[in-house]
Amino acid sequence: MQQITNTILMIRPVAFRMNEQTAVNNYFQEELELENAKINEKAQQEFDAFVKKLRQVGVNVIVENDKLELDTPDSIFPNNWVTFHENGDMALYPLFAENRRKERREDVIERIESEGFKINNVIDYTDAENEGIFLESTGCLILDRVNEKAYCALSPRADEQMVIEFCEDFEFTPVIFTANQTVDGKRVPIYHTNVMMCLAENFAVICLDSIDDTAEKKNVVQHLKNDGKEIIAITEAQMHNFAGNMLQVRGANDSKYLVMSDAARQSLTEEQVSAIENHCEILSTDLTTIETCGGGSARCMMAEIFLPKE
Repeated sequence: MQQITNTILMIRPVAFRMNEQTAVNNYFQEELELENAKINEKAQQEFDAFVKKLRQVGVNVIVENDKLELDTPDSIFPNNWVTFHENGDMALYPLFAENRRKERREDVIERIESEGFKINNVIDYTDAENEGIFLESTGCLILDRVNEKAYCALSPRADEQMVIEFCEDFEFTPVIFTANQTVDGKRVPIYHTNVMMCLAENFAVICLDSIDDTAEKKNVVQHLKNDGKEIIAITEAQMHNFAGNMLQVRGANDSKYLVMSDAARQSLTEEQVSAIENHCEILSTDLTTIETCGGGSARCMMAEIFLPKE
């Protein structure tokens, strides 16, 4: 099994803006004093520059355009609705915001198949939306594919029973906990695990301060240590600069990169940077508009493809 891949799917935005339906529990989103057309234009510029940087180091990026008629302001974050697995499985996930559900597009799947990837089996969890139950894919599930573990911070977008169902279907061990952030003086659940935790081949970047329950924190640390992962701890302030929202990818000639935004990179200390660079290079890019309005960063924009080739 591979932990990291060379191929990712990215969706170029056409109507990107602050999504009012996700803002209710994504406290990373902020209003920008700009017209939506201007916001979308800036997001497209950031997106294109990001794709270019990835391709320059040899990452295979499959880019599909969003469709204007769908009115899907968060389509730039495809990692929330789909996962592609080495055995040819594909899973579709139930999404919290109604206007995000149209992001799950048949033509995007067909495009991936047209690139020579093989989908043998589709596991569809989307019926759970009818019961008001959600699990937003690798937004919520941090997958250790090699050690077959799924780390998940419970929230309105990550239902415990669904996590367990996923783990039974894919034969993963669930590592479940709650991660909180302070909003208006109160501790509230962080909307997605992938803003507080990133799992690479040999290390994990994680905001342990967000796991308030001592036993849960100890359990997470124990799992990471047992699997030989170096733990690089970040603070809550760094997490708010998206320092947890990173993804390790494979470039040309088996080179490896930890991909993140400029804001995340600038928030890291020298010690944290050198700890990461002991394992791989850092690739960062400016995502200011996308982070501010979307409340998501580099990792959210990349859906990893592990499927077998025809």
